[in-house]
Amino acid sequence: MVALRKKAAWSGTKKTKNNFEEDASHAEEATDDLLWGTNTVLEALRRNARSLGELLVQKGKAGPKIQEIVDLAREHKVRVRFVEAERLPVPRNCRHQGVVARQTEAELLPLEELLEQALADSHRILILDSIQDPRNLGSILRSALAAGFRSIILTRERSAPLSGTVARTSAGAISHLRIAQVVNLVTTLELLKEHGFWIYGSVVEASAPSIYSTDFSGQLGLVIGSEGKGIRPLVRKHCDQLVTIPMSTDFDSLNA
Repeated sequence: MVALRKKAAWSGTKKTKNNFEEDASHAEEATDDLLWGTNTVLEALRRNARSLGELLVQKGKAGPKIQEIVDLAREHKVRVRFVEAERLPVPRNCRHQGVVARQTEAELLPLEELLEQALADSHRILILDSIQDPRNLGSILRSALAAGFRSIILTRERSAPLSGTVARTSAGAISHLRIAQVVNLVTTLELLKEHGFWIYGSVVEASAPSIYSTDFSGQLGLVIGSEGKGIRPLVRKHCDQLVTIPMSTDFDSLNA
């Protein structure tokens, strides 16, 4: 808090009590989904690895316990990243011991289990290709549930973690969804096709058929691309059909 006051004085901006409360709230939000310390993270992996979306390990840190943590994370297909100490998103002076785990607000399922359940009920899967803004992700999950989707596939890399921000923006929808993370989205699309899914890709091109004139019956997978670039080219090539949401004006207000 002292550092915040010094920064405000230097910038010449007067901060009110509400400003400081907001800063504290943002700081808490940034760490409310984190676990750190070798014993804490190891216990979380042993008890419920599905509740963890990512493991961050400080470069240069080694030892039997850290190796056990990394091996266990990889066994349970938890994303593992090795980063410099300053890249660990933890409060200053905390005893993180070089290991930080990011919890998810939804238990992640193996792809095979999610596919089995999707085939048993809704027959539709939403596939998100590199959605990086947590509020966008939360809004999409909320809309997906309203549109009848129960199964969601996310890319493991280049995607926003399923944090508290995502959960709050989804207005609780995240707790009603089945979610899996995959490394190779192209391979995943081919697997879905083998099980009878027709893959639609969402684009902004006016030449693509409108979603309002498209028959979405049967088993379907709908791919939505990232905020800036949309669906990646290779992923797009593996879509069976491209569709678009027509806008009533020239202003394109949908960024994902």
